[in-house]
Amino acid sequence: GLGDVYKRQLTVSAKTGAGIDAVREELARLVPENYGDRLITGDLVTEEDFVLLVMPQDIQAPKGRLILPQVQAIRELLDAHAKCLVVQQDRVAESIAELRHPPKLVMADSQVIMDVAAQTPEDIPLTTFSIQMAYSKADVIEMARGTAALASLEDGDRVLICETCSHHPQKDDIGRIKIPRWLRQKTGKDLQIEVAVGKDFPVDLTPYKVLIQCGGCVVTRRHMLMRLRAAHAQNVPMTNYGLTISYLQGVLERVLLCHPEALKAYRDALTK
Repeated sequence: GLGDVYKRQLTVSAKTGAGIDAVREELARLVPENYGDRLITGDLVTEEDFVLLVMPQDIQAPKGRLILPQVQAIRELLDAHAKCLVVQQDRVAESIAELRHPPKLVMADSQVIMDVAAQTPEDIPLTTFSIQMAYSKADVIEMARGTAALASLEDGDRVLICETCSHHPQKDDIGRIKIPRWLRQKTGKDLQIEVAVGKDFPVDLTPYKVLIQCGGCVVTRRHMLMRLRAAHAQNVPMTNYGLTISYLQGVLERVLLCHPEALKAYRDALTK
């Protein structure tokens, strides 16, 4: 697990770059080869289950297409011979009411999760695509634990937004505009928020109070776990976009009910 003792000591200089390649090699060695990607829906859905997928088609959505995690989720459900209904956020309550039986799961885009939660009865499991990406691509338990760091941010704290692809930022970009805005509004603090894209992920993470990682849809789970291990080794909490947005919108505990161990890790970290 991520809590394993690190027995090999390496000397590295963030100033000169000496030893950085050795650190990267050691991080790669620590992640087992069989740590492949897991299904986005994990064990939450089985054959013949009915799943409601909520996908807002706003300015962030590519014209004429769906974003990659949404396409992957639909394909997974088809491969599992499950059933899915795809709607926008203004049709959630209506769709649930029209179904003969409640859906096994509702999975929504993080940006509309508060609205979707208000329309979804408490007894229906609810999650977001990005939280499921934390499960699929990384470690949702460790990232839920890292999310608790958002509750203790103070003036002057440095926060790093981590992207894995160099996409062309849209107006009101989720990582560069929306999350920083919501974070400042929620905390009321004067935060220093920076963005690292792709290979610009720093070797020295210690200046940051928390790392907010994207879903990682274009990289492997091995890559994401290397980042998570680096953060863990330097005692820097890491969360992701979906966990962060759910926290900022006040529904994190609701959506983590699908992942009891992650919910416990988040609650335990809050009390430390």
